[in-house]
Amino acid sequence: MDFFAIHVHISERLCNFACMKLTIIIPVYRTASTLDRCLESVVSQSFRDIQVILVDDASPDECPALCDVWTQRDHRIQVIHRQRNGGLSAARNAGLAKARGEYVTFIDSDDTLAPDTYSELFQVLTIHPDYDLLEYPVYEHYGNPRRQRMLRFGQSRSYQDWKEYWLREEGYRHCYAVNKVYRKELFKDLSFPEGKKFEDVWLMPSILRRCRTIATTSVGLYYYYDNPSGITHTTDAKAQKDLLDASLLHLSLVEDAVAYLAVVNIALDYYDLSGHTVTLPPCRYTHHWKLRIIKLFGFKTLCLLSHTLHLLIFKTRLKK
Repeated sequence: MDFFAIHVHISERLCNFACMKLTIIIPVYRTASTLDRCLESVVSQSFRDIQVILVDDASPDECPALCDVWTQRDHRIQVIHRQRNGGLSAARNAGLAKARGEYVTFIDSDDTLAPDTYSELFQVLTIHPDYDLLEYPVYEHYGNPRRQRMLRFGQSRSYQDWKEYWLREEGYRHCYAVNKVYRKELFKDLSFPEGKKFEDVWLMPSILRRCRTIATTSVGLYYYYDNPSGITHTTDAKAQKDLLDASLLHLSLVEDAVAYLAVVNIALDYYDLSGHTVTLPPCRYTHHWKLRIIKLFGFKTLCLLSHTLHLLIFKTRLKK
């Protein structure tokens, strides 16, 4: 390669990192077996105007070397090697600090994208430049026949009131940081909370309240792979308490009957894991038997009843 070619190559890399339309942040930790699959789905996207930031969170396996290999394979990819493991929030925050795109999105390094996902999403964003956040379909727990399901948005909608989005789309059920494209300025002076589990659940309302327009679309697809070692499979009492506290915060901002029941179910799971009850906001609803029990006898009674039912169901299954 002659001097002119080298100069052009370096200039292209600098321009790419300075002028990207979309920054894709991918935390990497103990995912050596899935990282190639993830990145193949990213670099093969027909939408080319991307900056990919791999954040190696001091992974003890082959991930750091794999990240370096990928930076050589595709000039749009760069890697941050963290010296200490800080967790998912710290990794995403490190990526946000280096993001140069007008928009930003997140992918977990054991997940993938359907072909042409970003092209389809940016066709929507080009038509609707006022959208600050665009949420697209996700195949939840992909690869596990007993749990996988498609979260679809059958009709594209836009919302100027984040509370309307939260309740109508039941946003509290899918507070994923992934499967969304954000205008990068939404994250100014905001960061994922470090030291907490379900960090995206904590942050999402703060992001939504900054949005002038939130939209959902039926195009694109994120494959959220089922991970037996992931947080949804390995939740302990502390992690469940983090989820519950975040959900109670949501409920203090906006609620309806369905949202209230969702928090009740999270609180019941916390009781099963810890044996501790919590104080819920006063229950004003009676559309579900659990809520009627709370109104008549209190939440602790519901916890004891629910726990007993779970034990009976478990014993019945063991006998089969």
